[in-house]
Amino acid sequence: MPALFVGHGNPMNAIEDNAYSRSWRALGEKLATPRAILCVSAHWMTRGTTLVHIGERPKTIHDFGGFPRELYQQQYPAPGAPDIAGATIELVRSSHLQTDSEWGLDHGAWSVLIRMFPKANIPVFQLSLDLSKNPQAHLELARELKPLREKGVLVIGSGNLVHNLMALAPGAPAFDWAEAFDADMTKRIEAGDASGVAAALGAGRVARLAHPSPEHFLPVLFPLGVADEKDKLSFFNASFDMGSISMRSFLLS
Repeated sequence: MPALFVGHGNPMNAIEDNAYSRSWRALGEKLATPRAILCVSAHWMTRGTTLVHIGERPKTIHDFGGFPRELYQQQYPAPGAPDIAGATIELVRSSHLQTDSEWGLDHGAWSVLIRMFPKANIPVFQLSLDLSKNPQAHLELARELKPLREKGVLVIGSGNLVHNLMALAPGAPAFDWAEAFDADMTKRIEAGDASGVAAALGAGRVARLAHPSPEHFLPVLFPLGVADEKDKLSFFNASFDMGSISMRSFLLS
């Protein structure tokens, strides 16, 4: 299976017909049907341990506030993947992964999948981001998950290459610092420099503005970690939303 990074942005993309949601739908129609989907989302954060969801029926989590009622009514009733989730835990030797049956699918996962695979018939499971670990440790963990691709699992990282909610400017062009960080990440991704991407977080003023907190950055390391030198890289949704959110996404296939 390919590996995928999705800039998920505004939860309203789950119900609005726009360029982002249309591209997700088109991609889902193009991809071969996965055996299962592993989604590493910016919105499942833990500290001190990495959790893997092993539930059979993950709930749809509406982890946001102040949006229209229609968004809260959305459900994504995909089955879980307890067997594959258990096998995922066995792959990892660099750290101890623990099981979880309480979480479900947060909006970093379902708001994209509801467009990409609207039938909700593909098993989905999530892996949390341990915020006590640095980006390089997340990359090393991701590299241990590479065999999942050969088992028919689509690995998705869901975050944003630039994400600063304090600087949101609806209708405004992208900030210079946002464009600079996005361009730098693009070059490193094009070069296959996953370690260079991991090292970029917190490296100076531009990086701190691009990511005041790390959770939307870390998911990009998972598709990069499971990448193969034979993969073809293609970018999509290479634009900004509200000045400080990069929607740039990429496929490795």
